[in-house]
Amino acid sequence: MNSTISRALAHYPNRFDPGALSELPEHLQETIQRRDKVLGPGYTLIYREPVEFVSGHGAHLIDRDGHDYLDAYNNVPCVGHAHPHVAEAVARQMTAVNTNTRYVQEALVGYAERLLATFPEELSKLSIACSGSEANDLAVRVARFHTGGEGIIVTRWAYHGLTREVASFSPTLGAGSPLGPNVRFIDAPDPRLVAPGSTLAEHMQQQVRAAIDDLQRHGYRLAALITDCAYSSDGIFTDPVGYMQAVVAEVHAAGGVYIADEVQSGFARLGESMWGFTRHGVVPDIVTMGKPMGNGIPISGVVFRPEVSDEFGRNVRYFNTFGGSSIPVAAGAAVLDVLEKENVQQRVLESGNALRAGLREITKDSPYVAEVRGAGLFVGVEIVKDRGTLEPDRALTDKVINDMRHRRVLLSGTGPSANTLKIRPPLAFDSADVTRFLETFAEVAKNRL
Repeated sequence: MNSTISRALAHYPNRFDPGALSELPEHLQETIQRRDKVLGPGYTLIYREPVEFVSGHGAHLIDRDGHDYLDAYNNVPCVGHAHPHVAEAVARQMTAVNTNTRYVQEALVGYAERLLATFPEELSKLSIACSGSEANDLAVRVARFHTGGEGIIVTRWAYHGLTREVASFSPTLGAGSPLGPNVRFIDAPDPRLVAPGSTLAEHMQQQVRAAIDDLQRHGYRLAALITDCAYSSDGIFTDPVGYMQAVVAEVHAAGGVYIADEVQSGFARLGESMWGFTRHGVVPDIVTMGKPMGNGIPISGVVFRPEVSDEFGRNVRYFNTFGGSSIPVAAGAAVLDVLEKENVQQRVLESGNALRAGLREITKDSPYVAEVRGAGLFVGVEIVKDRGTLEPDRALTDKVINDMRHRRVLLSGTGPSANTLKIRPPLAFDSADVTRFLETFAEVAKNRL
């Protein structure tokens, strides 16, 4: 196995170093060597000592030796690993039929109606795909058709997907992934970047205005601003709210549309509402969804204002073989069932508040923790060399992540310098899980922070 980190993975947070393979247990070495021989390019493993899981439940994963890990990282199993209601719904549908959207499916129509009912009434059309990348690809395609523009504005370290189109405006993919000449960047909404005497709304509006002006100077009309409503790759910035109204107004004045990427922030993850954009008092033109939508079954979605999407539909054929087929739709409907029946949003709100309060108490005197921030069950802990300078400390962040993994609690890192702990558990994370996380984190913080 190559013992050097590839250029593509050099910035990847918390990645396994293949040069350390010989330090792993024998069975892991063998499996990783076999994996390297047969898998295609670009794959990576996480943690200094990778881990293999064989089962899961709620916010817990079980390794091959029966050890219980607290999962504070994986957002794909939105309502919990192996949730029985979702598993039963998928199994039942698999024994019945799996047809696509070219056939009449009452279940598909019912699911679309239920999902759209969670959105403002202006957003009333749903297209279904398989991944967040596909959803964002379609969203931008429609935005270009509607506006006649090509220009895209994203935050400086955004991630929106892996198709060629979407990778062109996902700067977090690194130097090996070319960015489009039609792409411009703005700051994530970090209040610390605001000049004295200004406001975050003014700062963000000025950023967008400057990006639009630069696009126009280079011959690009604005098509869309697309933001992840938790700014998860930029370092997790959920508060304060309110600035997006001025930003969206600036985008609309330039003839563009606003796309809210809810792949990571949606489905009640931020606690206060079903969708992250709602917290800002704006209604996007397009909303994209992905990973958590089917609790592990591939399904994603794009929700449109009809005035944005209808002309595209009259002129362009769109079909996705698996998007909207019976089995993913069954999974999606089952996720909505669980969100409603288990009052998940309230649990997220309570668990998230307790988690952030506990983290702030543990780190309040640490010279190495700049900030604990986030909303609901999306939390960032920014680790620095010194609170005064805010110089990032990626090495210390990696040590904290791997110390937690050694104690069987999973999390990862994020941000341009990968120095912000990313705490993003399944929404099954309850009060007992919060207690276990905080007790473990306190042990690690005592030694590291």
